[in-house]
Amino acid sequence: MRVGVLGNSDYPALGEVIANFLREAPRLGMEVFLEQQLLPLAPGASALAGPEGLDAVVSLGGDGTMLRAARFLDGADVPVLGVNFGRLGYLASCSPKEFPRFLPRLAKGTYTSDVRMALEATTGITGTEHGTRLRAVNDVVMHKGGFARVLRIRLTVNNEEIGVLAADGIVISTPTGSTAYSMSAGGPIVEPGVHSLIVTPIAAHTLAMRPLVLRPESVITLQPEDVHGEVLVTVDGQVGASLVGGHALIVRRAERPVRIVRFHGTTFIGRLRRKLGWGGLADRDD
Repeated sequence: MRVGVLGNSDYPALGEVIANFLREAPRLGMEVFLEQQLLPLAPGASALAGPEGLDAVVSLGGDGTMLRAARFLDGADVPVLGVNFGRLGYLASCSPKEFPRFLPRLAKGTYTSDVRMALEATTGITGTEHGTRLRAVNDVVMHKGGFARVLRIRLTVNNEEIGVLAADGIVISTPTGSTAYSMSAGGPIVEPGVHSLIVTPIAAHTLAMRPLVLRPESVITLQPEDVHGEVLVTVDGQVGASLVGGHALIVRRAERPVRIVRFHGTTFIGRLRRKLGWGGLADRDD
């Protein structure tokens, strides 16, 4: 079994977890490959080149690392096991303390795959799709750059114009991303199994503009108007591109989803209660 490992080296305990993983891997029939930035933590370990030939990916960090691991796979049909070193860890499969116990189950394949839809975003000249292509697991956000002005965004769904939105920006999210930026902007929480695209304005300047939940096959086009300065497109809060006048952003469901490793006993409602503090802050922190 070939396992790729991506991680956030800012966490002090990461080196110890990687060392234990590398010691256990041969016994479990695993061949482990570390991304370049983790190699200093494990001298002599094999380097991770790409997703080709991998049977699984382990993400060591927070939700941001998990999202980066999913984008690293770029649609490859490989499950991702997230080990949460951060505070929230909404996408994670287990904690560092639980990881040694769950590792044999990963090796044996005794887990379920939580299939999550992803997004494909294309930026380029309006009316074309020959620009920069980006892949998102959580969301694609169009927002203003370093200028204190309201954005005017022409919103079109399936070639039918909805109107021109005046706001600080707009979030197009997957159900997975419905508990991230979209939720903070007032969008609904959507169960991951309900495949859909969620359109949430950021500080809209009219109360009539409300969040929309669209069919997963919808194609959304966003075109900024009266551009004065830089308009940014951010993917999963980590990478992105910029738009200029005459350019548009097209967002649709990606052809290939992301598979997240889940073990028995973890449910969507259970994670909502624990991670979002619905059971009380003390319960969440425990």
